[in-house]
Amino acid sequence: MYDFSTHKFRCSSLGHLMTEPKLKADKDAGNLSESAKTHCMDIFISHQYGRQEDVNNKFIEKGLAVEEDAITLYSRVTKKFYKKNDQRLFNDYIQGEPDIFQGESIEKADVVKDIKSSWSIFTFLRTYGKKINPLYEWQGVGYSWLTGAKEASVAYCLVNTPLPLIEAEKRKLWYQLGQPSETDKNYQEACEALEKSLTYDDIPLQQRVLEYTIEIKEESIGQIIPKVTKAREYLVSLQEELLKTGRFQDLKLTA
Repeated sequence: MYDFSTHKFRCSSLGHLMTEPKLKADKDAGNLSESAKTHCMDIFISHQYGRQEDVNNKFIEKGLAVEEDAITLYSRVTKKFYKKNDQRLFNDYIQGEPDIFQGESIEKADVVKDIKSSWSIFTFLRTYGKKINPLYEWQGVGYSWLTGAKEASVAYCLVNTPLPLIEAEKRKLWYQLGQPSETDKNYQEACEALEKSLTYDDIPLQQRVLEYTIEIKEESIGQIIPKVTKAREYLVSLQEELLKTGRFQDLKLTA
């Protein structure tokens, strides 16, 4: 049986845990928000029953497929060589694998950087001028804690969508247009527009990277431990109650 009392949360989970509950009394007590509890339930299901929600989608597929391309693009734009870090780090509370770093080693990094590959130029530029997604911000804080880095950033990169994914989008378009002949002019024009919307060789490299600095504060790192502790307690209570009753109804859980 998995021991949730020592569960090490992924840095990508921290943004979920750090959301504040609506009631002031819950905030003052450091309790988990409803969204944090929902995320904990997802973690429980994953470990207890070996199931994953949203195992795959086009955004994840592209991100995984173009990871090296995105790092290469970032290296060319910044004129510094980076390679993908494949070492996962752990402490007593969290775990994570920063994409790239500057410094002596990943354990003694000066700067950690997370690379995000945007699905399209629209999703890419919609980040401009906005606050960093809290999920990415807390992920950066977690990476800084694991590595000792004093600086973190998230870089959105716009790279070409792999051909298999473009072809999959064309098939969806074909169905949406009522399965026209491949020689249908409207369908051909729509496919050309689709392909153009997902490839970017005509756009200068400098315009295909947007980087945002994450402010690292000691107090932010200090906020993680009590939230992880509460989340572990909640996961343990889930495990005890669900295995004891085998039912989701009648549960009275607190965290």
